[in-house]
Amino acid sequence: MSYLVDHWSFDPFMIIAIVLAVWHEIGLARLAARSRPDRTRQRRLRSIWFYAGLVVLLIAVQSPIDYWADDYFFVHMIQHLLLMFAAPTLIVAGAPWQPLLDALPGQAGKTATREVLTAGWTRPVRAVGGFLLRPWVSVTLFNAVMLLWHLPAPYDLAERNQTVHIWLMHSSFFVVGVLFWLQFLPSPPFRIKMQPMAQAFALLVTNVVMWGLAMAMGFLSSTSWYAVYNHVPGVTLSPFADQQIGAGILWICGDFWAIPTMIFVIRRMIAQEGSAGAAVDRLLGRGSARYNWANRGTR
Repeated sequence: MSYLVDHWSFDPFMIIAIVLAVWHEIGLARLAARSRPDRTRQRRLRSIWFYAGLVVLLIAVQSPIDYWADDYFFVHMIQHLLLMFAAPTLIVAGAPWQPLLDALPGQAGKTATREVLTAGWTRPVRAVGGFLLRPWVSVTLFNAVMLLWHLPAPYDLAERNQTVHIWLMHSSFFVVGVLFWLQFLPSPPFRIKMQPMAQAFALLVTNVVMWGLAMAMGFLSSTSWYAVYNHVPGVTLSPFADQQIGAGILWICGDFWAIPTMIFVIRRMIAQEGSAGAAVDRLLGRGSARYNWANRGTR
């Protein structure tokens, strides 16, 4: 029990989270004053997901998970999954963007929105944002960041340098997580640009990358990758066994996030195609010129 109760830490992010929650509530109240009741109910329901995402972020950086991650790789892996998958998924589903803008004083929210969308001086910002929000750019960045920070040299650097650990590793995990999940989950006013077929392929590729990383750290290795865990005082679990447990967590949790999301994508595909059979045909490429050509070749 002491592992769960002890070693909670104070992090400035708690203050940021409280401010964001209050700010979000102000925005919701202002939107409710000029919106239909059904839209207000929708925003209130989405806000629950947003607040849950903030709670998950707090758990990741302030709970004993953060403390024990310095001693155990498998705990650090749990933290990474919270930062890349759980928290971004909830926050994207919560769609806090418009309420946070509307909470700005007076007409500042409308002015800020108009400036960002139309002003000449924000053109570079729009260009960078538009590039990062391109579906395959987001998917590629997500997988690249996941692989980069699990290589031995960057990982050991982040463990030895708290500035790198917090502001580069953890921040990049969360940011690319939000960009990634915006390609799959409705989050007004953002629109999902990926077609269901592309979504299914992106999920498959990302899951394969996770499985490959898990296998490389697990049964394809014979020693620990990370020097920072070789001499942790008081830890009796061997670094390699610790790494294998972490690899197993990555493997299993890959299914936890991928399967529900794939079901959501397939349901979207069925709704778009009109029937399950048509969706399967589309998924398998039936009806395409390439499929018909290959089929003729077998006759």
